[in-house]
Amino acid sequence: MPSKKESAKTLAAKKAATKLPAKNNGRFASGIEGLDTVLGGGLPGRHLYLLQGKPGTGKTTFALQFLIAGAAAGEPVLYVSLSQSKAELQQIAASHGWSLEGVEIEELHAARGDEQQDDQTIFYASDVRLDRTREAVDAAIDRVKPRRIVYDSLVEIRQLSRDNQKFHEEVLSFKRMVGKRGIATLFIDLTPDAGGDAVVESLAHGLFHLEKFLPEYGQARRRIDIRKMRGVRFFDGYHDMAIQTGGGVRVFPRIVPELAPETGREDLIKSGVEELDAMLGGGMEPGTTTLIVGQSGTGKSTLASLYAYSALERGESVTLFLFEERVETFFRRSEGLGLHLRKYRDDGKLELWDFNPGAISQGEFSQIAQQSADGNNAGVVVIDSFTGYLAALPNPQEAIMQIQTLLKYLARRGVLTILIVAQHGLLGHNMETAVDVSFLGDTVVFLRMYEWPAVVRRTITVVKKRHGPHDLDVRQLQIDTGRISIREFVQPPPGSPSPMPTQ
Repeated sequence: MPSKKESAKTLAAKKAATKLPAKNNGRFASGIEGLDTVLGGGLPGRHLYLLQGKPGTGKTTFALQFLIAGAAAGEPVLYVSLSQSKAELQQIAASHGWSLEGVEIEELHAARGDEQQDDQTIFYASDVRLDRTREAVDAAIDRVKPRRIVYDSLVEIRQLSRDNQKFHEEVLSFKRMVGKRGIATLFIDLTPDAGGDAVVESLAHGLFHLEKFLPEYGQARRRIDIRKMRGVRFFDGYHDMAIQTGGGVRVFPRIVPELAPETGREDLIKSGVEELDAMLGGGMEPGTTTLIVGQSGTGKSTLASLYAYSALERGESVTLFLFEERVETFFRRSEGLGLHLRKYRDDGKLELWDFNPGAISQGEFSQIAQQSADGNNAGVVVIDSFTGYLAALPNPQEAIMQIQTLLKYLARRGVLTILIVAQHGLLGHNMETAVDVSFLGDTVVFLRMYEWPAVVRRTITVVKKRHGPHDLDVRQLQIDTGRISIREFVQPPPGSPSPMPTQ
C-alpha cells in the first residue's frame, strides 16, 4: 500500500467517484467502494443477486458491507447464516473496525429447537430438515421486515435438499417470496467449478463473481467480474479488487478514457532550463506522454524533478509515484540540485506516493493516478520508475495495456505524464530495456553516459517529439551541486561508447 496520507482533495474525489446520481431510477448503493461506478450508478432495484467465489475470495466481507450500507441508510437488514456463527461475523466486522449495530443476524442452527445446539459439529447442516430451515427464515423475515437480506450460503441449502430439482425449487420459491416483498437479496454461493450451480445463476437478477490468485511474488491479487446484470448497462469484464483493513472490499473500476473531461491546457510545460526547453521546441505539450530513457546514473529522475519543480513554481499541482527511491532520498537529492520540493508536499500541491510494487494491483494504481488528475487537478504526473513498476507485476504485457488506457485518460485531462524507463547496464554499447514501451511516448528523451579520459560524462538527445519541432543534436548534460545545465557536445576519443541511441 502507498505510504502517503490521502489529501482532502483526493478523498473528495473518491467520494465523488462512487456517489450515486440524484435521480438514480430506483438504484441504491451496494456499500462496496468503486462497485457502484462499475454498475453505472448502483444496484438496479430490489432483486435477487448472486455472489460467487471460492473460499477466501471475500464473499463474507462483501456481504457485510452490503448490509452495513443498508443499516446506515436506516433500512432494516438481515443476515441469515447457516455457515458462520454470529460471533464469527462480529469478529470479521471488528477486524475492520465496523459495528454490526442495526444488522440482525439469524443463526439457523436455532431452527432445531433442541437443547444441544451449542454442541453441534460441522456436520450439523446435513441433519437439519429443509422445512425447519425454511420456517426459521420465514419467521426471521416476518420479525425483522428487512429491506436487505444476505443468505449465507446456498452450499448448506444444497446439502439439505434431496436432489438438485428440490434445491432449485427451494431457491425459486424463495426468490418469488422476497420479490413480492421488495427485498434486495444477496445469495452467497461457490463457483460452479467448486460446487456451485449454473441453474441458480439463471435465476439471479445479477451475478458477482470474485476471484483470488497468487503471483510468484507479492500479495494475493483479487478481481471481480459482473457476469450479468439485467436491464442496465454496466462496465463488464474484470476489475481489480482488494480487501483492505478498515475499508473491506474495494473495487478499482477500469479506466475509461472517453469519460475524462477534457481541459483547455495549451501552454507549453517548461523545465526551467532554457537550453533544455530549446531542444524540445520551447517545452513539452500538455496532454502528452514523455519517456525519459537511460542507464542508471544518467539523470533520469533529476530531469523529471526539473519539470515537477517548474510546474509547482507556476502554481500547478504535481503527482510523483516512486517505485524504487525512498521519499527522503528523493527530497535530499532534489534539494542538492536546488529543487526545494518538500515545502510543496507540506502545502498539498505535491502528492508523493511511495509504493511497494508487489503490494499494489494495476487497477489500484490506475485509480490513484486518475484521482490525482481529477481530484488534485495535477498538471504533471511522474512515474519513477516505470521499469520498476512493470518488473513487480505478474503480467507486464497486460499491465502495459492498462497503462496505455490510463495515459489516454490523463492526456484528455491535459496532464503531462513522464515515465522513467531504465536500461540494462551502466556503460557500454547496445543498451536495452526489459520491455519495449517506446510506442507509449509522444516524446522520447534519451540519456547516455560515455567515457572521457579520467571522467564519465552524460549526454542528452531528443530522439522523438510527436508534436512540433525539436533539436536532434546530441548535447552534454551537466549535473552539478545546485545546478543543471546543457552544453555543446564534445566528441569523445576514438573507441569510447557512442553517446547516440543504438537500440
